[in-house]
This record gives sequence, C-alpha cells and structure tokens, in this order.
Amino acid sequence: YGGLLVFALGSFIAASADNIYWVIAGRAIQGAGAINAAVMALTADLTREEVRTKAMAMIGMTIGVTFSLSLVLSPVLNGLLGVPGIFALTGVLAVLALLVVRFVIPDPAITRFHSDTEANRKRFGEVLRNRELLRLDFGIFSVHAILMSVFMQVPFLLQADDLDVSQHWKVYLPVMLAAFVLMLPLIIISEKKGKVKQVFVLAIALSVLAQFMLLFAQHSLWGVTAGLLVFFTAFNVLEAKLPALISVIAPLSARGTAMGVYSSVQFLGAFFGAAVGGALMQFVGGDAVFVFGIVLLLVWLVVASGMQPPAPVRTRLYHLPEMDDAAAVELRRRLAQLPGVREVMVVAAENMACLKVDRHGFDEAAVEQLIAKGA
Repeated sequence: YGGLLVFALGSFIAASADNIYWVIAGRAIQGAGAINAAVMALTADLTREEVRTKAMAMIGMTIGVTFSLSLVLSPVLNGLLGVPGIFALTGVLAVLALLVVRFVIPDPAITRFHSDTEANRKRFGEVLRNRELLRLDFGIFSVHAILMSVFMQVPFLLQADDLDVSQHWKVYLPVMLAAFVLMLPLIIISEKKGKVKQVFVLAIALSVLAQFMLLFAQHSLWGVTAGLLVFFTAFNVLEAKLPALISVIAPLSARGTAMGVYSSVQFLGAFFGAAVGGALMQFVGGDAVFVFGIVLLLVWLVVASGMQPPAPVRTRLYHLPEMDDAAAVELRRRLAQLPGVREVMVVAAENMACLKVDRHGFDEAAVEQLIAKGA
C-alpha cells in the first residue's frame, strides 16, 4: 500500500506543478514509490512453486506490453489531456491499483523469504564477481540508456518530418506490431536451434545499424520509421533474452540476488541515458545522441562477444513436505545424482526444491518420486 500511495502522491504533485522543479520533485517521489520488489515478493507468497516461474514471466510480459502501449497511447493522451493530465491519470491508476490490492488480491497466508526470487545481501559479492552476469548487467544498462537517450530526440525528428505530435502514434503503432512479429523468428531460432549467443550478438549489431539509420536517414519519415523498426526488433529480442540469460547463468542460491542487481542496473541505465541524452542535446546537438548510442553499443558488442554460450537448461521448482535440515541435505544429494540435473537447491525452511536441469534427457518422474519419498 505504501509504495502505491507514494507513487500516487508523486503523480499528483507532478500534475499540479507550475515549474520544472516541482515536476522533478514529483518524479523523484514517484520513483521512491516503486513497488517492483514488493510485487515479486507478493507473487512468490501467493503462488505455488510449480507455477511461480510462469507467474513471474507473465508479470514481465505485462510490463513489456504496457511499455509498448505507452508509446502508442501517449501522443493521443497528450493531445487529449496534456502532460499534466497524463501525470494525473497515472495517479488515478495508482489509486485504482491500491484498491485492487486491497479488495481483489488475497493476503498471503504466510509471508516469508523466497530464495529463488528475492535478493539476499550475503550473495551480492558472489553475483558481482561473476563475469558472465556482469556482461548481462552491462547489457541491460546499455539498452535502457540508449532507449532513453534515443527517445529524447526521436519525437523531434518526427516533427521535423512534418508529423504532428498527436500523430506520432501512426508511426509507433505499426512499428511496435511489426517489431513484435519480426522478433519471433529470432527468439525461436535462439531457443530451438541452440543459437542463443549468435542471436544475442546479432540483436546488438542490429541496434548499432538502427542508430546509423536514425542518424543518416532522419530527414525522411520513412527512414526514421525503418530505423525505429530495426531498433525495436532488436530491443524486443534483447529484453526477452537478457532476464532469461540471468536466470540460466546465475547460481540457484543467488538467482534472486542476481535479478535484483539486474533490475537496479536497468533503472540506473535509464537514468544515465536520460541525463547524458539531455546534456548532449543541449550542449552538442541532437545527432550526438545517436553517436552516443553507437559508441555504447559497440562497447557492448565487444563485451558480449566474449560471453560463454549458455547451457540449454531450464529451472524447475517443487513443493516439499515438511522435513528437517538433515533430510534436506540428503534429498539434495540424491537429486543431484539424477541424469539431466545440473544444479540443486533444497531449502527446508521454505519447503522448496529448485533444480536447474537439461532441456532434454531430464527425468521429472524420478524427481517427483524422490520428493514423494521425502528422501
């Protein structure tokens, strides 16, 4: 409740602002009300181990869809309500969300720490020393820094190409729909053909190409549209693959911590991109934003090219009967001996077993049989 109330307060402050400083204050208060971690913890408390991964994936998909809709709807809402009205609308939505939490979402019977989804400060050192995780953290930092900086300039390009702000959705809507369709073959190839690294690096290279297109074809509406299409196709692939790679690479006992670091770096990237993009536009010029994107993406391309191809694994969660620590240790030992099992974490206090297993050759029936016996 507290986070949503703070977010609503920040929204209404920004909506009623009569100068930029009150807008900044409102946005800062909105940020203080961020509830991402609380949502993940509540979801973990309310879901069974067997469906928790799907629930988390649905939350991620909802965030992605909301982002896409915001690009399409914001020009329309700006024409209808203006920027103050958009801030007020976000405040109203926050209040409605608070009512949903109060009257629709049930209170969890038990609230406890979940090792698979929540950060553990004892694991931060392990996560920050993992070079493969740091490559991915740099990636999400870069892609969101570029997203923010690019979209400080793109609306001006569309206006310069004689497209009124209220009509920008006519570019964004087909671009987002087409980018989603074009993303699907790349995702399928990466998963079905085992080409995760190749598709990942290709998406970064396409992002570089998009920056060049926006830089050199900006005087044509079709050129800007084509550049945005390439950019969002690559962006969608990277947004889908980055958290999946974090889940695959992070040790099971540190996965929640790794995702926490990843999310924090993502927001830092957005802040950095907005700050640098604004400074470049003010002191250098709009084209400098795309040069900044090219440089940052080329650095990321070098960093990503050294990544190890991820193993074709998936994560499985199982609910456990009540057992003591000794039984949990024994169950972990036996599960680790099963074919296709790469890594095992058994937490007796949470009645949960988490396994990292091969996509092929894994015998789930054997796991369920061991769990039923309680080791």
